Amino acid sequence: MAKSWAAVTKRECEEALRNGIVPSDYPGPVAADWSDLLSIAEARVRPMRALDNRSAYRNNWWRYAERRSGLYTTIAPLEWVLSISRVSPQWAVAWTRGDAIYADSNVVFAFSTFSSFAVLQSRIHEHWARFFSSTLEDRLRYAPSDCFRTFPFPENFETDVTLEAAGATYHTFRAQLMIDRNEGLTKTYNHFHARGQNAPDISRLRALHADMDAAVLRAYGWDDLATRARPEFIEQDADEGKPPKTRLDWPAEIKDEVLARLLALNATRAAAERAAGLTAAPADDEDEFGPEGEAA
Repeated sequence: MAKSWAAVTKRECEEALRNGIVPSDYPGPVAADWSDLLSIAEARVRPMRALDNRSAYRNNWWRYAERRSGLYTTIAPLEWVLSISRVSPQWAVAWTRGDAIYADSNVVFAFSTFSSFAVLQSRIHEHWARFFSSTLEDRLRYAPSDCFRTFPFPENFETDVTLEAAGATYHTFRAQLMIDRNEGLTKTYNHFHARGQNAPDISRLRALHADMDAAVLRAYGWDDLATRARPEFIEQDADEGKPPKTRLDWPAEIKDEVLARLLALNATRAAAERAAGLTAAPADDEDEFGPEGEAA
């Protein structure tokens, strides 16, 4: 960069910091301040990056990868956000810090309300995710383009006081349960889904989860489903010689009905957006979800 740091405009300053290339009179710390580390990166990283097909990797060889500036700009005002592990055998949404640095193995949701937590942690969204996502072995592999962008949330869900209360109650109890047992989310949900695990705290967590699911269903206006949807233990496929695992889940007919209503709601909203000129009409050979699973 030819200009002096003192002479650059605000936009040029932001661009320089974003690209990691600043004038020699830049007053802050730079990579050259750690010459030993920089020499290692130049010797071991730069030759490999020079062969990379992506120009961002070739030109900015000293960076770990590409900074997801859109993500960090969005979550910067939020003290806490919701996130999940991209690949996991259990569906477990957690609160994480808004100022954290996230790996590609995380999916971050820029929400800050317990009502948002209630919807995402509910069986409604989990079933949608398991239907549209792929798997890695027996683990869910969550794809935001297929599962989040297409998901029809309840109207005004972020200001729904019933959802907020249900989500807060469930999360508070789950957090205390994990503290008391000194166990993380994966072990907690392993107990949650195991038929033989009937300790009072696990049973209470199951009951609160059912209450939260019912609150989400009612937020859609599906009071009939909220009354009928009762989870039961369902055996899963198991490796030869191993006892079958169970999942505490809705029976197939309930899951099918929930999915059908979500699909219908998605189609209705997509049609309304097209009628209002907010989105382009899908091509003749594309369905409502477009060529890559995103809402049309």
